[in-house]
Amino acid sequence: MLPLPSTSSPISRKKYDVFLSFRGEDTRNNFTGHLYDALKSSGIVTFRDDPKLDAGEEIAPELSKAIQQSWCSVIIFSKTYAFSGWCLEELAEIVQQKNANGHKVFPIFYHVDPSDLRNQKEKVEEAFAKHEERYKEDKDKIQKWRNALTEVAKIKGWHLHNGNESEFIGDIVRKISAKLCETYPIVHDELVGISLPLKELYSEINIGEDDVRIIGICGMGGIGKTTLARKQLLSQILPNGCSNFFNVHEGNAIISRRLCSEKVLVVLDDVDNVQHLKCLVGRRDWFGLGSRIIVTTRDEHLLRSYGVDGVYKPKTLNPDDALRLFNLKAFHSDTVPKDDFIELSEEVVCYAGGLPLALEVLGSFLCDRDIVQWRSAIERLKEDSNKEVLNTLRISFDGLEEKEKNIFLDIACFFNGEKRDFVTKVLDGCEFFPDIGIDFLIKKSLIKVSDNNQRLRMHALLQEMGRKIVEEKCVDEPGKRCRLWKERDVHHVLTKNTVTEMIESMIIDNQRKSSKMLNLSVNVFLKMKKLRLLRVLCLSNCNDLKYLSNELRFLDWTGYPLKSLPSSFQPDNLVILLLPYNDNNEVYYPLYKLKIISLKGSQSLIKTPDFTTAPYLEVLIMEDCTRLVDVHPSLGVLKRLKLLNLRNCKSLRRLPTKIEMESLETLILSGCSNLARFPEIDGKMEHLKTLDLSGCYKVEYLPENLHQAESLEKLDLSETAIKEPPSFISQLKNLKVLSFDGCKGPNKLKRNLLSLFKVSQRARMNFIAPMLPSLSGLRSLTRLKLRGCNLGEGDIPSAISCVSSLAFLDLSVKNFNRIPASLTGLSKLEELSLSRCGLRNMGEGDIPSDISGLSSLRVLDLHGNNFTSIGASLDRLSNLQRLGVCNCSELESLPVLLARKTSDWKHNRSYFIAINSYRLAENMSAITLLKTHIKAFENSRKRLDVVIPGNEIPEWFSQQRGGSIIEIPLPFNIQNDRQWIGVAVCCIFGDDDGSEIKVIGGPAYIHSTYSGQSSSNGSVFQVKNSRRVDFNFIDFDGRPITKDHLLLRYFSREVFHPLSLKDNWETKNLSLEMSFRSSKRYPSVNVKKCGVRIMCSAIPLNLLQTLNISIITLLKTMDPQAALPL
Repeated sequence: MLPLPSTSSPISRKKYDVFLSFRGEDTRNNFTGHLYDALKSSGIVTFRDDPKLDAGEEIAPELSKAIQQSWCSVIIFSKTYAFSGWCLEELAEIVQQKNANGHKVFPIFYHVDPSDLRNQKEKVEEAFAKHEERYKEDKDKIQKWRNALTEVAKIKGWHLHNGNESEFIGDIVRKISAKLCETYPIVHDELVGISLPLKELYSEINIGEDDVRIIGICGMGGIGKTTLARKQLLSQILPNGCSNFFNVHEGNAIISRRLCSEKVLVVLDDVDNVQHLKCLVGRRDWFGLGSRIIVTTRDEHLLRSYGVDGVYKPKTLNPDDALRLFNLKAFHSDTVPKDDFIELSEEVVCYAGGLPLALEVLGSFLCDRDIVQWRSAIERLKEDSNKEVLNTLRISFDGLEEKEKNIFLDIACFFNGEKRDFVTKVLDGCEFFPDIGIDFLIKKSLIKVSDNNQRLRMHALLQEMGRKIVEEKCVDEPGKRCRLWKERDVHHVLTKNTVTEMIESMIIDNQRKSSKMLNLSVNVFLKMKKLRLLRVLCLSNCNDLKYLSNELRFLDWTGYPLKSLPSSFQPDNLVILLLPYNDNNEVYYPLYKLKIISLKGSQSLIKTPDFTTAPYLEVLIMEDCTRLVDVHPSLGVLKRLKLLNLRNCKSLRRLPTKIEMESLETLILSGCSNLARFPEIDGKMEHLKTLDLSGCYKVEYLPENLHQAESLEKLDLSETAIKEPPSFISQLKNLKVLSFDGCKGPNKLKRNLLSLFKVSQRARMNFIAPMLPSLSGLRSLTRLKLRGCNLGEGDIPSAISCVSSLAFLDLSVKNFNRIPASLTGLSKLEELSLSRCGLRNMGEGDIPSDISGLSSLRVLDLHGNNFTSIGASLDRLSNLQRLGVCNCSELESLPVLLARKTSDWKHNRSYFIAINSYRLAENMSAITLLKTHIKAFENSRKRLDVVIPGNEIPEWFSQQRGGSIIEIPLPFNIQNDRQWIGVAVCCIFGDDDGSEIKVIGGPAYIHSTYSGQSSSNGSVFQVKNSRRVDFNFIDFDGRPITKDHLLLRYFSREVFHPLSLKDNWETKNLSLEMSFRSSKRYPSVNVKKCGVRIMCSAIPLNLLQTLNISIITLLKTMDPQAALPL
C-alpha cells in the first residue's frame, strides 16, 4: 500500500524537488536538457548546474547546499560520467545525504550497463585507473567515490539502451511526479481536523493493492462525508493524470465496457438507495484492477447490504479543531481576535457539538457582526436553531418509516442518554418494535450507542431537529402537540387549560422555582386520553387525582403525593412504574405487563404487593423503604426477575422461605439489619453475578447449593454473622470480588479463613487443587477485602500467594507490627491497604527482605499508623506510584525514594502528600527531595505535587498573588531555551472540617498573545490563543484538614513542549496560567494565595535553601486525569 500523503513531510520545507546530476559534455544539449524541460513543464522544481570546472576540483558549497535543499536527486549515468571527479564528488555528497537524511535517489542508466557501474568494469575501471593515478596521496577519496558509485548503481532505476527517448523521459517524469504527490502536505486552512480522518480513510482504501475495493463513508448530515471523499486525490491512484468521472445517467454497458481495463477512482456522493449503487457500480469486474469506489451515505445498512469492503465513520471535531474552524469562518483567523468574543465563541462551538456544517454556517453568519449582535444571535439560537443546519439534518428523518420516526422523536424528547435496555422496554410497550427500529436509527447515523452498548446518544443538533419537528406541528399552541418537554410549554398548557387529546408524552418540572411546590388540579390529566409517557420530576401536590390514561406505558413520578393511584386507572399497558419517595403505604393494582418497578425511598410502604400478577417483572427496586416489613411469598417465584434491590430495608425481617428466580443476576440485601436468614435456593440461579449481604448483621448461613451459582462474580459478606467462609466459595470459578469486612469476632472468621489457606497450600503440593475446597480455586479473584477481621501479623500464611490473580487486598484495621512477609508472593498485587493497623515498625530491618516480590504494587496505603520512620528498602517496590502515610502522627522521616532514574514509570506525576502530618513537616526539609526530583527527571515529562502543613508561601516563589489564579510570562524562546527546566507553583489552602469531599487542583494553560490588524478596517487588536496543558485534582476524600496547608506543584518543561507549542504558534509572548477551582464532581478547598517561579538548570544552593518547606509521603506516579484519594 502506498504511503498516505503527509501533513508534515520535509518536502514542504525543501527549496527544490529534484537535483539533476549529470556529465555536461555527454548529455547537456540532448537528454539532460530535454529531461529538465519536461520536469519543469510538469511543475517540478528542478536544480540543474553545468559549471565548466577543472577535473578533480572540489564540489562548490552552493551545490552541496542545493543537494541538501532538494527532496531527491536524479543521477544520469552516461558513458563518461565516471571520468569526472567533479561528478563523483557530487555523487558522494548525494549518497551522504541519502544515508544521513533520507534524501531520495533515482538513477538513470543512459546507454550504460548498470552492472559495469556496480562492478566497476569496462570504461568505469579505466576511469578509476586515471583517478588513482591523479590522487595517489588520497586513497580515501577514491574509495569514497567507488562506494558511492556501487551503492547507487544497485538502486532500481531507468535504463535506456535502444528506445524512444521521448517516451522514456515521459515515463520518468510521470513516476517522479507520482512519488512527489505521495509527499505533498495537505494544506487547506479551512479543512480543520481533516488530517486524521484522511489517514484513517486511506488505510481503508488501501491504495496500491491490485484489487477493486468499494469503501463506504457513513455518518450524520453535515459531518464531512463529502469533503473527505473529495479529498481523495486522483493522483494517488492515477499518477499519469488519467481521470474518469461519470454520472447516474450513463448506462451499465458503457460503464463496464469503458472502465473494465482502467484504474479509476469513482465517488458516489450522498447515496440513499441501494439500487442506485447497483446501477452505477454493479460488479467489481466493471473496473480495472487498482480501482477504488468511494460511496458516501447516511445509511450504514445500505453499505452493509451491498457488501462494501469497508465502512469509515467520521467523528465530530474535537473542541480545539472545532474552535479553529469556527474562528476561520467568523474572524478569518484560527484564533479569537478580541477577549470579548472568547466566551461567546466557546458557547457557539459548544452548541455546534463538533459538527463541521454547523460551525461553518454559524461562523459565516456571525462574521463581521458586533458583540451586541452576537449575544442576540446566541439567545435566538437557544430558541430557534439555524434553519440551514436543521434542514440538512432533517433529510435523514424524512426518509424514515412511521414507527422509526416515533422512536426517534421519543428519544429526542425524553430518552437521550438513557440506557438502551430501559428505552427498549418502554418503546416495546408502545408497540414500536424498538429492537429493529433502534438498530435502523443507528445504521442511519441518527443515534449512537456508548462503547459498552449501554446508553443511547443523540447529537445535540439532531435532538434539536427532532424537537423542532414536534413543535412545528402547532407553533402557537403547545397543547396541540403530541410531545411536551419544555417547562414553559407544560406550564402554559396546565395553567391555561389548553390540554387536548393530541398529547401523548409529557415531562412536568418546576426548575425555575425548584423550592416551590407545584399544585396540580384533580382533573389535570382528564383530557389526555392518549398519554403514553408521563414524567413528574418536581415536588407536586394535589388533593386528589381523578384520572390517568389507560394508555400509559411509562409512569415516573418522584414523590407521588397520594396514597394510591386513581381508582379508575387500569394499568394494563403499563411497562415501567417509577414512584420513588412516594406516600403509598401499599401497592395493590394489577401489574400485568410491568417489567420495572421502583419504589425507592417510599417511607410509608409496609408490605409489597402480590407479584402473582407480574409474570414479566425484570427489575424490582425497594431500596431505602425503611418501614417495609413483609415481602409477599410470590416474590420468590418471579422467573424473569433480573435485579432485586432491597438495600437498607432496615425493618425487613424475612424473605420468602425459598426462592426460585432462575433469571436473577443481581441480589442486593445490604443494610437489611433485621433480616434473620437467607432463603433456601430452589434451582441453580446460574445467572447470579452479584450477591451483596453487607450489613445483614443477623444472617449466619448461606445455603450450600449456592455453589451452583457458577456465574457469581461479586460476593460481599461484610458485617454479617457468618462465622466462616462458606465451603462452596472455592467452587465459584468466576468470583472476582470477595469481601469479609467487619467480621471481628475471635472465632468467626479467623480460624476458618486460615484453614482455607492451609488447605490451599497442601492442595498445591499434591497437585489436586481443583478438587479441594481451597482458595486456590478462585482463579478469577482480583479483589479481597478483610478490613477489620481481627487478623494478626502471623495469621497471613505464605499460602496466600496461591491466589495468583489478586490485584487488590485490604487488610486495614488489624493488629500488625510490621508488613506481613507472607504477602510478598503476590506478584500481581497492585493495591495494598494496611491503614490503621497499628504498625509501629517500618524501619530498615522491619520491611520484608523480599519486598521486591510485590513487583506490580502501585498503591500502598499506610495512613493512620504509629511508625516513626520508613526504611529505604521500601524503594525496592519498583512500580510504586502512591505511598500513603496521611495522619501518621508519629512519623518523623522518610527515605529519599526518588534517588534513582527510572525509564519505565507508567505515569507522569509523582505525589508527596502529608495531610495533618505535623511532626514530619517539622523534621524533614523538602529541599533535598526537590533537588533530587529535578535531577532525576529533568529530561522526562514529569510532574510533582507536594502537600504539607504550612501557612506561608516561601519567598523563593518570586511572583505571588492573592486568590486562586495566577499568571506569569514564560521564557522568550521557550522551544529552544534549554536553561529553563520547568515551573514551580505554590498555593495556600484553608482548613476544612471534612464534612464533604473537596479537592485541590485545576487546569494549567499556556496563552499566546500577539497583535493583529483587521483586514476590513485596519484596526489593531490583541489575539489571545490558549491551550490547556494540564488538568489534575487531589481528592481529600472527606478527611478533615485541621490547619492551613501548602500545595507545591512542579511541571517540567516537557509538560509544555511539544504538547502545546505547535509550529504555527506565536511563541514570543507566552504566559502560564494556573487556576485552582472546583472539579465537576466536587467543590474546591478555599485557596487563599498563589506563587510561581520559573526554574532554571543552574539553581544556586543558597537559593534552594530558602525553600524551607517540608513534605511527606511519596506517590511515585499516577493517572494525571484522576483525583487522588488520600
